[in-house]
Amino acid sequence: MAETDPVQTRCTPEDRPATAAELGEELRKAQRGNGFTVDDMAVPVTGGDQRGDRNSPAPAQQGGQDVGRVRVVVAEDDVLLREGLASLLDRSGFDVVGLAGDGVQLLGLVREQAPELVVTDIRMPPTHSTEGLDAARVIREELPDTAILVLSAHVEVEHAMELLASGRSVGYLLKSRVTDVADFVDTLGRIAKGASVVDPVLVAELVSARRRNDPLAVLSAREREVLALMAEGRSNAGIAHQIWVTEGTVEKHVRSILTKLNLPETGDDHRRVLAVVTFLEAH
Repeated sequence: MAETDPVQTRCTPEDRPATAAELGEELRKAQRGNGFTVDDMAVPVTGGDQRGDRNSPAPAQQGGQDVGRVRVVVAEDDVLLREGLASLLDRSGFDVVGLAGDGVQLLGLVREQAPELVVTDIRMPPTHSTEGLDAARVIREELPDTAILVLSAHVEVEHAMELLASGRSVGYLLKSRVTDVADFVDTLGRIAKGASVVDPVLVAELVSARRRNDPLAVLSAREREVLALMAEGRSNAGIAHQIWVTEGTVEKHVRSILTKLNLPETGDDHRRVLAVVTFLEAH
């Protein structure tokens, strides 16, 4: 799992970096910039029936010292998965204080129990679209110190970017990628302590999306350089002087740029302006 430093800004498709390393830096800058079928399973566990007492698990440990049990609310519409996850967390030293089957139940539990960590699915009843993510947004607004881990069956880039840009103590993992229990439990602990954790598959998809959405990706490095100088208002002669080539070579680069950007066949001056607008929009 790829981990970013605690982060705060918004990342738009146009802003996404083209490499995984740049993505990590983008997320760090982003975060620094911002300081279901309803059932009866969503009942807070209190008193003598608390899950934390049921199996008498060992307290969470850090460096061999008891650091207390992290209080968790789990939201998942699949009953077996929800109960299995709760049991796993229980045995691993977490204090599961409530279970939810949809976004409304999740919000009610979080407001009532004020857990330190929320583990939620994205798609839950009634529409199985973004109920879990919508609830996570509200939780982040109302209780910004609550750590959030979103588990998803699908890579949903825009949803993930919005969540990751919302602040520290946040994670996005694909359910199918959780194959090591110890690693998963460790990830939960790190998120609860302030880390931001991103599934490597999501990182790859973000990088791919950036390349797909970048209108300048078709240009060569030299053509990008020429276009950047065009955006500064330089003439072909001025560009030639700047990059130490002939004016004829610059003209060839400009024609190639206009062609590759699929700009409409109009006057050269107008196409040149459109090319500059494309450059500016991409930055």
